[in-house]
Parts: sequence; structure tokens; C-alpha cells
Amino acid sequence: MTSHPTVIVSQEGPVRTLTMNRPQRRNALDAHLVDALDRELTAAEADPQTRALILAGSGRSFCAGADLQYFLGLHAELGSPITFLRRVSALVTRFETSPLPIVAALHGHAVAGGLELALGADIVVAADTTLIGDGHIRNNLLPAAGSSVRLPRKVGDSMARWLALTGALVTPDQLAATGWIHAVVTPNDLSAAAHKVAAELAQHNGPAQSRFKALLFDLTTMDPQQGLAEELDVFDAHWASNDVPASLNAFLARKTATPAPIPSNSGQQ
Repeated sequence: MTSHPTVIVSQEGPVRTLTMNRPQRRNALDAHLVDALDRELTAAEADPQTRALILAGSGRSFCAGADLQYFLGLHAELGSPITFLRRVSALVTRFETSPLPIVAALHGHAVAGGLELALGADIVVAADTTLIGDGHIRNNLLPAAGSSVRLPRKVGDSMARWLALTGALVTPDQLAATGWIHAVVTPNDLSAAAHKVAAELAQHNGPAQSRFKALLFDLTTMDPQQGLAEELDVFDAHWASNDVPASLNAFLARKTATPAPIPSNSGQQ
């Protein structure tokens, strides 16, 4: 099994695992990582032996969101990161509409873009120490990869509004009542739990499962593509008119001065 430098690919029977591999950046999303995930999803869908996918993260976190330093570089070069974010949004939609069932295995942090990746999965399994949230407004940002569209229908309107409007990070136990998280386990048990769920999904993979997944997408959303496009347009307008780069530079300066503690995860993949 081959691996892209930023995505580790492993196979166990019919279950393929894609592990984001920018541990030094807590798997923050940049063009290389997004493109690698897109390519590996295409390869998995083309492989007749692969019947389910796990999306995971290496190091201390699942994914802490977009790489803010990369954002600022795009701002300096292009004036806005919106072109990159259209690629991220398209990737999450690919996960959501893929014929393969997809399990997200969360640990450490699943925040902002990391949360949006998880919202594109079919099933979510989380280590009990994970911190999960939208978090965008903490840095004067808006979502652009589906959070405003998917979060209310995944966790309910009230919880979605709390996460969106406060930027709060919560534990999986606090989300358990929403039904979005399938299982909460210890960090040591995360990998085994994710594989168990994915293996059960793989047993039922086939035309009926794929078509049922497509129906769930089509019939439980009101024109999701229009909502996703509007989200990107609002992000772009906000970026242009609210000096977001200044907020990001201030955040990065604070982070360098006082690094935030990250939950330990001895069971990471």
C-alpha cells in the first residue's frame, strides 16, 4: 500500500484508513493535505477491495482546522483564501456523497475545518478526551467548508447555534445526546472501535447501501449545494471587509507566546 507524504494509507481487509499526517501542525489543512485526501479518496473508490473508509489524524489531533499561516500567505498572494476553501468544501462534499461509507475517528482536537471534515463522514467515533467545536468566530472567521449547512442537521439547531455563536469546544460526552457521535471510547480504544464500526459497514457495502446513502443526502437536505455556495460567498465578503488577517496574526502571536495545552492521546493512530 502506497502513501502520500501528507496522508498515510493503510488497509485491513475491506477497510482502508486515510490518516492525515501533518502532526507538527495538528493536521491543519493546506493545499497539499487537501489534494492528497482528494486523490486518496479517488483511489479508494476505484479499488474493488475497499468497502469502507476511516478518516483519522496522526499525532496529537484529528485536525485543528485550516492552517492559519497558510491562510495569511494566500491573503498576501491573492487577497483571500477563498479559492483554497472552495477545494476544501468540495472535498467534504465528496466524503459526504462518496459511495463508500466513511467513519471519522476523532482525537485531540476536531475544530473548525476539522469539525467540517467530521461532519462529512457517515459515522463518528471519538476519544473521550477530544475537544470538538466550530471555533471560527474566535478568530473573526466564518465557516467555508459546510459547518453552517451541516452542523444544525447533525447536532440539532440549539447545539449548533451554541457551537457556532460562542466558538465553544466541547467533549464528545456533551454531544452524545445529539446522536451525532456513534461511540465515545478511551484514547487507547479509538483505533479498534473505528475499525469495528467500519468493518460492520463494509459487510453491507454494495449498490443498495450506496444508493441509500445518496438518498439520505438528497432527501434530508434542502438544496445543500446552494447553501454551501452561499456560505463560501459570505466568507469571502467577510474576509474582504473585516480585516481577518489582523485577527489571525494576533491569534498566532498569542499562540506562540502561550501554547494551548493539548489533551494527551496515547491511543492515537
